Amino acid sequence: MVASSFLGWFISRLKVLPGTTAVWGSAPGAATAMVLMADAFGADARLVAFMQYLRVIMVSIAAAVIARLWVDTSGVEAPGIEWFPSIVWPAFGAMVGVAVVGGTLGYMLRIPSPYFVGAMLFGAAVHLGFGIELQLPEWLLAIGYTLIGWSIGLNFTRPILRHAARALPQVVGSIAALMAFCGALAFGLHVILGVDPLTAYLATSPGGMDSIAIIAAASKDVDLSFVLTLQMLRFLIVLLFGPALARLVARTIKD
Repeated sequence: MVASSFLGWFISRLKVLPGTTAVWGSAPGAATAMVLMADAFGADARLVAFMQYLRVIMVSIAAAVIARLWVDTSGVEAPGIEWFPSIVWPAFGAMVGVAVVGGTLGYMLRIPSPYFVGAMLFGAAVHLGFGIELQLPEWLLAIGYTLIGWSIGLNFTRPILRHAARALPQVVGSIAALMAFCGALAFGLHVILGVDPLTAYLATSPGGMDSIAIIAAASKDVDLSFVLTLQMLRFLIVLLFGPALARLVARTIKD
């Protein structure tokens, strides 16, 4: 978090991107939430999306290449997706209720990214605490991602694309620096705690959780629980503290 915030502050001071866009775009994870929150706080959501998803692509490619050095994936097949499963109405209704009640509670309690974090925390409490099953069909998830993508992508203009192209070298450099820093953290986990090198690298990778989980599951030597625990912890920390830290850094830029 500190490293990514410094990189965002540095890019903003260089005037590579307007305003506080670089601060939000440099957050190490929770890409969709960061894009939505950045727009709410006055940053350019289009350029934030450009930075966030470029990071996801670079992190996923790097993790796949590095894992290929350790893992034989010749017999691994991607699991099939059931787009239109049978609706289990109690579980589906519980999911809708969690979204509505959790989002409302998040807004009332002023939680950062209230509708996202509030629903997630409330859903975890309901599912783990009371054993209530939730169902989120793939088609509904796809619709949600599509609406978010359209709301951002359709607002891109030629000047914005040209601005993104000019900023591409600096943005790629900042992402590479963040990945190198996380690689150093992975090396520290390996040397100090004796964690398997690939496990440590995947666990400290700054984003691309879905891709990281697939790569980790493809290897018998990788501690999948350790990887997912650290990845989810990073995700939660970014969601909970990322907005406040971004606002703090943004104030120093304006000052």
